[in-house]
Amino acid sequence: MPVKHASDVPEAEVQAGDFTTIQVLLSGQEAPNFAIRRFRMAPGGGMPNHTNTVEHGQYVLQGRARISIGGEEFEVQAGDVVFIPAGVPHWYQNIGDDDFVFLCVIPTGTKDVVTIVDEKNC
Repeated sequence: MPVKHASDVPEAEVQAGDFTTIQVLLSGQEAPNFAIRRFRMAPGGGMPNHTNTVEHGQYVLQGRARISIGGEEFEVQAGDVVFIPAGVPHWYQNIGDDDFVFLCVIPTGTKDVVTIVDEKNC
């Protein structure tokens, strides 16, 4: 299907996250080289420190968050663009009063997630 509306794509809870959902807007079955996902983190929500086997390109649509990429912390907001290299530890924490929403583009292929236990973050 070349065109669809995001409201027609179901949201699923992110098991490793707190108050976080994901929508796979464009899957690897629909596009041969990349997938587009939309994440939504409610106020106070976040994702723990983890790594992925593929790089991520992200575009923040709404809200504010503190993120860590490779141990360096950033505050991001709507309009910011984020790059996370493959294998680099990263985490997210919504620090605003509104949902933190971002698009995440990844290459298709292996998408294994390895969670890093780190109690001080998320």
